[in-house]
Amino acid sequence: MSHNHSADKCGIRCSFRSIKQTTLSEKDSIVAEIIRVGIVGATVTQGGSGWGANAHVPALQALPNYELKAVCTAHEDTAKASAEKFGADLAFHDIGEMVAHPDVDLIAVVVRVPWHQDLVMAAINANKPVCCEWPLGAHLPEATEMAEAAVAAGVPSLVGLQAQSDPAVMYARDLVAGGEIGDIVTVNLRVMVNAIPERGDGRIWQGIRANGANPMTIPGGHAVDALCYIAGEFAELSARVTTRITMWKHAVTGEDFPVDAPDTVTVAGVLENGAEAAYQVASVPYNASGTSMEIYGRKGTLRLTSNSVNIGPSRLFMATGADEMAELTPPDDYILIPKDMAAGPGRNVAQAYARFAQARAAGKKASPDFDDAVVRHAMIDAMERSHVEGKVVRLR
Repeated sequence: MSHNHSADKCGIRCSFRSIKQTTLSEKDSIVAEIIRVGIVGATVTQGGSGWGANAHVPALQALPNYELKAVCTAHEDTAKASAEKFGADLAFHDIGEMVAHPDVDLIAVVVRVPWHQDLVMAAINANKPVCCEWPLGAHLPEATEMAEAAVAAGVPSLVGLQAQSDPAVMYARDLVAGGEIGDIVTVNLRVMVNAIPERGDGRIWQGIRANGANPMTIPGGHAVDALCYIAGEFAELSARVTTRITMWKHAVTGEDFPVDAPDTVTVAGVLENGAEAAYQVASVPYNASGTSMEIYGRKGTLRLTSNSVNIGPSRLFMATGADEMAELTPPDDYILIPKDMAAGPGRNVAQAYARFAQARAAGKKASPDFDDAVVRHAMIDAMERSHVEGKVVRLR
């Protein structure tokens, strides 16, 4: 998931044990659990990425077993205005009050990455299930601390790696697992995104490496997570991690803004199944081509393309042997959201929420959770260490 960055940590003070029962259809008397969500980071305030308002809000509004119950922002007036706009019953400007409220079952954290930890820990300490956008933390130690705290408290978690919930990605994973293309020989992933060299306060902070929100972690992190979900994790890698566009401009003041966040990463590695892997993510000045993933097996080939694999939609192609590539449409079983839901960033987010609800209803561990986020953070950390130390880093 990406992020709305205008919530100011909700003032930072801003188990489905009380889940309300409702009927989806009185005719069929289908009873389902309604998960009442309190979100921090969905606001009417302009200037951030708008991810909370444009992805999470429509996702929750589209799903019959979720209710957007509460909104938390930094200020009382914006909290009330945001709750009214998004149809939430409750408005908070204190995160402590929202996580403690008995009518809120799940906390969604959709703010700037450096603010994730305090808000997530507030939810965990209140024993509330928590969904946090990706990246989970600004770095591996932060992510590890949150994951360990969630496990220790027995709190279910969901991380915003929603590319895993894209129907084409889920279908590709099952095709590979089912042996449709045979043992994997090699994989190639390319992620080209357009640079945004002029930014206002809501996004210019991403140019600072320590904040953990950059092309390596966000478009790159989502895409390589999808690759690993489909083809398997990396066993070892060698990487170059660089910053090619080193100066941005502030959209309001016109001042130059020095950038040290990595925008170009090149990786060579080996997957746990022995397949060779090549991966590149780059922020380019013009004409970015999006995401292209190719998986070559001994029996066939898969190719997945997308402008943004986490937002979707992704297109999936397959060929057996020397046949020509043909586009595949994921079966309806992979569509977990209302079919009439509008196109846009909310669709894969809704898919992720739907999978979370299914897992919880079945008494199973939800995925991707904070432990899965730590695996991805560890891979990104390994890329950085490989570049600094100039050597191959073993992950498994």
